[in-house]
This record gives sequence, C-alpha cells and structure tokens, in this order.
Amino acid sequence: MNGMNEDKLSRGTDLPFNEYLHKIIHEWSITLSALAFILVPLFFILDYFTMPQHLLPKFAAYRLIATVVPLTQYFIIKKTSPGMLSHIHGYLVSLVVGGVIAVMTVDLGGFDSSYYAGINLVIIGVNLLLPWKAYHSAVNGIMLILFYVIINFLFPNPYRIENLINNLYFMSGTVIIAVSINYVRHKLIKQEFYLRSELRKARDALWGEMELAKKIQTTLLPENGRLGEYQIAAVMRPADEVGGDYYDFFETDSGEKWVTIGDVSGHGVDSGLIMMMTQTSIFSILNRTPGYTPSKMLSSINSVIRKNIQRLDMKRYMTLIALKLAEGKVTVAGKHQDIVIMRCRGEVEILPTSGTWIGIADDIGSVMKNHEIKISKGDMILLYTDGASEASDKNGELFGDERIINSFKANSSLPINEIIQNILNDINAYQVKQDDDITIMVIKKIL
Repeated sequence: MNGMNEDKLSRGTDLPFNEYLHKIIHEWSITLSALAFILVPLFFILDYFTMPQHLLPKFAAYRLIATVVPLTQYFIIKKTSPGMLSHIHGYLVSLVVGGVIAVMTVDLGGFDSSYYAGINLVIIGVNLLLPWKAYHSAVNGIMLILFYVIINFLFPNPYRIENLINNLYFMSGTVIIAVSINYVRHKLIKQEFYLRSELRKARDALWGEMELAKKIQTTLLPENGRLGEYQIAAVMRPADEVGGDYYDFFETDSGEKWVTIGDVSGHGVDSGLIMMMTQTSIFSILNRTPGYTPSKMLSSINSVIRKNIQRLDMKRYMTLIALKLAEGKVTVAGKHQDIVIMRCRGEVEILPTSGTWIGIADDIGSVMKNHEIKISKGDMILLYTDGASEASDKNGELFGDERIINSFKANSSLPINEIIQNILNDINAYQVKQDDDITIMVIKKIL
C-alpha cells in the first residue's frame, strides 16, 4: 500500500525531485571535497610514523595530488550550479583519493599489503555523504576495486592468492553495504520529498482558505463614515489570520442607529466564526424588530450564540456591548471594557460596563441593564478591546487603560481616523509581539 502511494505521489513529478537531488548532491559534494583536502594531508602524519622512510617523498607527492585536486574541486563546486554533472565530483574524489591509495599498495607489497583498507574508507565515506542513487554507489565502488586490481597487475608484486581473495572479498562486501545503505536512504529521501510536496500543497490550500476567511471577515466590517449625526471610525488588527474581535455600526430599516463592539475569548478560526455569527444575528434581529433596547437585544443574541457554541462543542464566551445612538443621548448595555467619554471641553469620563458575558448562561436578561449617556456636539466616545490594554512590553508590563486614555487625549484634536491610527501606533511601538486581537473605535457627535 505504501509503495502504491509513493508511486502515485511520484508519477509524472520526477523532474522536480531530480532537480532537488542534484541540489543536495551538489551541496554535499562541497563537504566531501573539503573532507578530502583536509584529511588526506593529515594522513601523511601517519605515513611518517608507519611507512618506510625511503617511500615518504613519493607518498608526499601522491598525497599532494590527492589534496590539490579536491581543493580545486571545492572552489569549482562553489562557483557552479547544481545539475547532472554534480555527480562527477563524487566519482572524481573517489578516483583521486582511492586511486592514490591503490598506487600506494603497489609500493607496499601489492595484494599482500593491508593498506587496501583505505579504499574501503573511501567507498564508505563517499557513499555515506552523497545521497545519490544506489547504482552510483555500485559503479563508484566497482571502479575503485577495478583500479586497485589493474594497477597491481600492471606493476606486480609477489602475492598469495588467498590474500587477493580476502582483499576483494572485504572490498566487495563494503560496496554491497554502501549500495544497500544508499538504496534505502535514496528511497527515504524521495519519499520525504514527495510527502513534503503534498504537505506544501495542503498548507497552501489551508492558507488560501484562511485568506478567504479573513477576506470574508474584513468585508463584513463597516467602512468608516457617518451614522446620522455621529461620525464613526474603527480599526481592527487580528493576532491571527482570522480574529475574534467584533465591531459593527449600522442603521436599521426603521432608522435606528446601532454600534456594537465585542471580543470572543481566544482568537483564530473558531473565535472568528463566533464573531461572524454574532454580527449576522444582531443585524437580523434589529432589522426585523425595531424598538429593542440594548439590554433586550443582547439577551436575545445570547440565546442564539449560546446554543450555537454548545452545538459546536466550543468552550468560548464573548464580551459585548451595544450602543443605541439617538439625538442627544446614547443608550448602552453589556459587559466589556470601560467606555471612555471625552467631552468637547476636554474632560474625560470613564463609564464602567456592567452585566455579564455572552454565551455563559442560558438567560442573562435579569443582569443586563441599560445606561444612558448624555452626549453633546463635539463629544467623543472611545471603545476598544482588551488586546489594546493588555499589549505588553519586553518586561511584561501592560500598556494599560491609562496609556490608552493619554494617547486619546494627546490626539483628540485630530480627525477621528487619525486618532484611532495614532493610538494603534502607540500600542504597536510599545508591545514586543501582538498576542491578541486589537480593535479601537471612536464615535464623535458632529451635529
């Protein structure tokens, strides 16, 4: 079954895999050539203590060749791009380093010399570093064995046949082990490549769905503008692609003017879903039934949201306040952040909200109370979610309500679009990382 899945994944898509394989072979060839030009001269130290003194000049020349070639390769690989020719570097390192060892066996007694073991090291080293296909391991290993045999037959030394058989047996065994390892490793690399490709496709699809959800959510938010004798501006910055903050302002078919703002616990897709359900429910109820007070509307909304949260098996609740705008007054109900009122003369008033959260209990009518705010021309109301006040600096100190109010005061002479943006800028400059959705709204009576 796994084989069938892998065939399905790789069918018709070997070209990108081969390009990927060439890339990693090219990159690892840099390491291989570096190991060669570092280790080969270091082995001359061992030669100095273990080899006959009259052979040292010759061995020094051999090792010099086996150092210069990989060093040259190193710079060539760094300057060239990956491709099919990247495999040549593995063969060249094997041939130069392994070939030098084979030539050295001639000087050390031919087939009777145990120095052939160095060829085994080359076979293992090259094939463990390069993740090429198994047949490359086989060709590379056989090439070195043939070179070893041919060079010792061309420059023969007396030898015992059992030593030759022993040497070939161990070198062949090394090649078989290298081929087996690379067969399994290449298969795992290929499987990982296609699984990662599928994962990227799934991620891109999910990202597309998240972008769509974000687009839907932001499209549902109202544009800044006028609502009767009030001017309203708001900004929302979600912590995730989809936020759990909510705000809306609209005029119903009967001419009632409403503003709502709230915050679903947590953030992300499920919180965003509750936010959109809340917005749709509020708009439907208020458009269908004129004459609602904010407390009555919130009680009705609570029963809808509460049932939906239970059906979705979510552990969520929502802070929410509703403001009904009228000439000379604003009626408000709900439980949320304190309401900040800046009078046209510059005084600031704080109105704590009361009641309870949405989605906690089946019936909240008894705890929802309406509060009336007298409002005059030039007065402004600031509303925000806890993502603004709970933004924290590197020491964990919260931005806090006081800094929000001070920023509101400092920017109060500006147009309300600039007020909300400057408050948001102050928060962003203060916090290290945004961990929660941030919503800021200003309502100004202009008539």
